[in-house]
Amino acid sequence: MELLTHSLSEHYADFSAAAGSAGLTAMQAKSLTVLRGAPTSMRSLAAALTCDASNVTGIIDRLEKRDLVRRAVSPTDRRVKNLVLTEDGEKAIDMIRERMEHVQTGLDRLSEEERTELFRLLTAVFPQ
Repeated sequence: MELLTHSLSEHYADFSAAAGSAGLTAMQAKSLTVLRGAPTSMRSLAAALTCDASNVTGIIDRLEKRDLVRRAVSPTDRRVKNLVLTEDGEKAIDMIRERMEHVQTGLDRLSEEERTELFRLLTAVFPQ
């Protein structure tokens, strides 16, 4: 458990530094990461970030001002606004991932077979 905790701590520090270099907070960058998977509602994003919906409103307002996300009416429920990652938002999260040098250096030390096994093990421990 200690090694897993250390790994997550290193990842978070690397992610936060990379987000900061892009002028974003870690929560803003994490929001972009969540939205990369698919458009989602404010409530779902708040759950994914484990924070209050009122906090998400501020995060999204700032991301929207930078044209990294946009609000769109849900195709299934017109009362719900979905958050959608823009092309600039995709570029921003790509840049953040590229700047995560510490994590990338560690992963580069693994062979393709080892990376596949790591992925298999992590998905066994943390099914999505």
